[in-house]
Amino acid sequence: MLKYAFFSANLQQLKRYRIFWGPNLFMEFRTRVEILQSLFSIGYTSKCLFVGSCFADNIGLMMQRLKFSVMHNPFGVLYNPLSVKECIQILIERKVFTEKDILCYNNNWLSFYHYTAYTDADKAKCLEKINHSTAIAGEFFSKTDYLFITFGTAWVYEYLKTGQVVANCHKIPAREFHRYMLSPEQITIEYATLLKRLQGHNPHLKVIFTVSPIRHWKDGAVNNQLSKSVLHLAIQQLIDNFDFVSYFPAYEIFMDELRDYRFYAKDMLHPSEAAIDYTWQRFTDTYFTARTVADMKNIEKLMKAMEHRVVNHSSGESKKFRNTMLQQIEKLKAKFPSVDFSVEKDYFLNL
Repeated sequence: MLKYAFFSANLQQLKRYRIFWGPNLFMEFRTRVEILQSLFSIGYTSKCLFVGSCFADNIGLMMQRLKFSVMHNPFGVLYNPLSVKECIQILIERKVFTEKDILCYNNNWLSFYHYTAYTDADKAKCLEKINHSTAIAGEFFSKTDYLFITFGTAWVYEYLKTGQVVANCHKIPAREFHRYMLSPEQITIEYATLLKRLQGHNPHLKVIFTVSPIRHWKDGAVNNQLSKSVLHLAIQQLIDNFDFVSYFPAYEIFMDELRDYRFYAKDMLHPSEAAIDYTWQRFTDTYFTARTVADMKNIEKLMKAMEHRVVNHSSGESKKFRNTMLQQIEKLKAKFPSVDFSVEKDYFLNL
């Protein structure tokens, strides 16, 4: 009886402080971003291309690991809208890069269209890497169903010698660039032209924009926020004008649902593994059907089985495990003939 009286008294106090909320017991201590179920769904027969900033890499890698037909950032990580647009145009045109498109700095050949991973001390190797990646990506893009574009910042760097807005400065001194912020109108005009071209290139293509939640802290807190606002305004104008364009609120999920610093990496700017996992969950809820989620879980079991440490390879249990997984691979191959399970099959055959 004493315990009940104590609980009842404290319950009244909880109610007074609005910690208790009706029949749902304790209220949820966060603001949840409501995302409507997408009008289209992504499955194992879909082809998805991700280009742009952090979200493009994180979600693209998740889908790649789970055997979806996906390609992410064939030019490397891109941050500003103009560089992303250039990347997409190059894929449409199947451009072949020549010596005129690269330059040498600090004994390294580089491209202002690409991330630092494409630099090389050897000019021929630099061009080979660039053209190999572009050819594969161009072929993939011609059959792509869903194009995810992630903007990171509205700030751009224009190389003074040529007037080109660069994807990456490659540690060339800042004095050789003019830095300025794009306006919503500039982005909208550039992308209106691109989207019309994409419609002609692939009438069935769906374009999904996102804004990277990573803050560009070197721009300063205020300038970073202004930049993100510019990106949001431009994207909204594009959504209003094109019916095949939509938006996934990765930025809002991070800012409103994942406000705590435990969702950040050590630099307090990039998302932690937990934050990436949560955003992935919201992504799958939005774009995947129940059947796709079930298929994905079966493939994920296979991926986790490969991480399983086998102590005694010759034991009966090990052989049983090996045979079970090989049977599972055959079932998955029959269900998804376009998915390549050769690496997994070789692993278990040699177990």
